[in-house]
Amino acid sequence: MTRWIPVGRLDDLEESSIQTTECGGIRILIVKMQGRVFATESVCTHEDADLSGGFLTEDGVMCPLHMSVFDPCTGKPGNPPATKPLRTFNVKITEGTIYVEA
Repeated sequence: MTRWIPVGRLDDLEESSIQTTECGGIRILIVKMQGRVFATESVCTHEDADLSGGFLTEDGVMCPLHMSVFDPCTGKPGNPPATKPLRTFNVKITEGTIYVEA
């Protein structure tokens, strides 16, 4: 059964920002880029680094450990050393509240 879990308010999420939250026992990265909101797992698939300490570039979320950049829409890494994509989650916004599908 699909559950939509509220993870924050759209007004509180600035453009080009990264936030983390817990959702169904998983740490989720919430990213706002180019006016869109995305949700991915928050741990790099290469070395288990916490992506919340990373950087947001025009291409995506950059891991602070080895600089792999992940596309927040697809989860795919754009460069090595990461080769496996991040898990992504569906997002919806209703009446200003951001929900992640768990």
